[in-house]
Amino acid sequence: MGKAVVSLRTGLEDPETVTVAMLMAVGAAESGRPTAMFLAKEAVRLALDGVAVGTACEGCPPLPSLFERYAAAGGRLFVCPICFNAKQLDAAGLVKGAELAGTVPLWEWIGDEGATTFSY
Repeated sequence: MGKAVVSLRTGLEDPETVTVAMLMAVGAAESGRPTAMFLAKEAVRLALDGVAVGTACEGCPPLPSLFERYAAAGGRLFVCPICFNAKQLDAAGLVKGAELAGTVPLWEWIGDEGATTFSY
């Protein structure tokens, strides 16, 4: 089964977008696809413990449960190190499955077989 990459650049300023991106990533990971999310801009904050909280809308799943399901399914979080460091965030607070990894590690992970991508 092919790889999936979900690129997210929005944080809790737009929780519905975060929810949709997470639903796509969870769906891919739980279906057995190797899945990575590339978090950039404000989305890098979501990789910190205790940040991805709340529920975006009535009927939406809570963000913590989506992140837990994603991690449990083996999903990886590639956190843009430039964005993360520009915000002076502490890498010691990264959640399980998150790593500071930029575009080169992402391309190495994708490899020659390519990946299905979604961008939010």
